[in-house]
Parts: sequence; C-alpha cells; structure tokens
Amino acid sequence: MSQIKVDEILDAKGLACPMPIVRTKKAVDTLEAGQVLEVRATDPGSEADIKAWSENAGHQFLGTLRKGEVFKHFLRKATTSETGEKTHPHVLTNDELEEKLKKDNKLTIIDVREAAEYAFSHIPSTLNIPFGSLEQYTNDFNKEDEIYLLCRTGNRSDFAARKLTELGFKNVYNVVPGMSGWTGKTESVNS
Repeated sequence: MSQIKVDEILDAKGLACPMPIVRTKKAVDTLEAGQVLEVRATDPGSEADIKAWSENAGHQFLGTLRKGEVFKHFLRKATTSETGEKTHPHVLTNDELEEKLKKDNKLTIIDVREAAEYAFSHIPSTLNIPFGSLEQYTNDFNKEDEIYLLCRTGNRSDFAARKLTELGFKNVYNVVPGMSGWTGKTESVNS
C-alpha cells in the first residue's frame, strides 16, 4: 500500500470525547481548502465522532486505518461553498428531561456514549447504544415515538438526532448539555 499524503498530522492519542473533535476542529481551521488532515487517536469512539463531525461541518471524511491501538482518521477540508455546520433543531435541556422523567419513567432515552462511559454514570432506565452502532438498532424503535438522545456534552447526541431524523424518525430530541451537566439520579457499575 502506498503512503497516504497528508498536509497535517494531529496527535489526539490518549484523549477522550469531546477532545479529539475539539482538536480536530481547531486543526482543520488552520488548513487551506482541499488539504488533508490525519488525526491519530486511541479513543474507539473517535471514528464515528470524527466521521459525523466532518460530514456535519461539510468536510470530506476519507476513512480510517487502524494500526494496533491507534486509529488514523483522514479528512479533507472543504471549500467555503461546501461547508455549513448543522445542528438538530429539537433540543431539550437536562432540567426539562428530568421533569419529563418525574411524570413518565417509561420514556425512550438513548445514551449514545461508549459503553465504558455509560457504565460509570448513566440515567436509570436509559438504553446504551453507542453512536457508531445506532443505525443497527433503528428497527427496534417506532418512528413516531418521542426519542431523547444524550451523550456527555450534546455533540454526539446532536449527530445521532440528525441521523435518526434523516432515517424518518419524527420526534427526536437532543438533550443538552447531557451527562456533563446532569444533576439528577444516576446509576453506575460501582453502585
């Protein structure tokens, strides 16, 4: 296999979500349109996150190569006419979700964080479907039901909300700021 030519390499090894995305965004901002960035990360969720962010921001996600524990993600910076970051229009705050939970504990709440993140702190009765696996489970849900999506900061859940909406789901809500700001009841593998 020939060497892939890149214009910049970003070392995001050892960083967890959302830091690989934050650093990727900053690195892409310094590139010229058409240049290629290689992001090296060890976070298993980084592939789905960087792919979703790239597509969301209008950049071209080229692919990922894995070498041992390191994921090498490649993306191409788009021209100004190609970009335009999007966000899901239906948002619910943590407090609003907590109020809904007090009235109805049978809500469909999907936590799209990685399994390890979920294990150490999650809202009781939520489902854990990591963002990168979400499409595999879409047939398990009614497209008319209300679905609440959350992650650590609201970024991955925003991508997930837009993906479900694209797939025909009608009542999808992104919960912000997500678990990083959640003050309600939680469960953990330690409890």
